[in-house]
Amino acid sequence: MRHKVSKNRLNVSSSHQKAIVRNMATSIILHERVKTTAKKASIVVPMVEKLITIAKKKDTMGAIRKINEIVFDKNASKKLMEVLKERYADKNSGFTRITKYKSRDGDNAPLVIIELLEGKPTVKEEKAEAPKAAKEDKKTTTKKTTSTKKTK
Repeated sequence: MRHKVSKNRLNVSSSHQKAIVRNMATSIILHERVKTTAKKASIVVPMVEKLITIAKKKDTMGAIRKINEIVFDKNASKKLMEVLKERYADKNSGFTRITKYKSRDGDNAPLVIIELLEGKPTVKEEKAEAPKAAKEDKKTTTKKTTSTKKTK
C-alpha cells in the first residue's frame, strides 16, 4: 500500500511530464542556465545530476546510449560527453544550483534560476582565457599614473 507516499508531480499526464522534464534537461545542458518555476526545477535537477553522473562513467558507449534515451538534442549529448564530463571529473555530486529569482506576474508562481556550477576549467577554456589575460597585462603596463599636484 502506498499510504502518504508522494512524488513530485506536475498537474499533467505522465507522458507530458516526461516530455517537459526531458526538454528542460536538454535546455539546461545546452545553455547552462534556465529560468523556470520552482516545482519544475525540483523535478528536473535530479535528472540533470544523473545525466552528468552517467556521462562520467568509464563505459562511454553505454553512457552515450543512456544519455540519448533521455536527451532530445545530439549537441547536448555531445556537450555532456566532451565538456561537462571533464569539467566535473573531480566532483561526485552537486553539479547544479537553484537560486530563487522572483514571482511570475499573473499567477504569482515562484520562479527560480537553475544553473550548472563551474568546475575545473577544461583545456579549451584555459586556452581561450590565456590571450585575454595577456591583453589585460599589456593595458595595465602601458598606463602611467603621474600626479602633478603642487604642495604648499
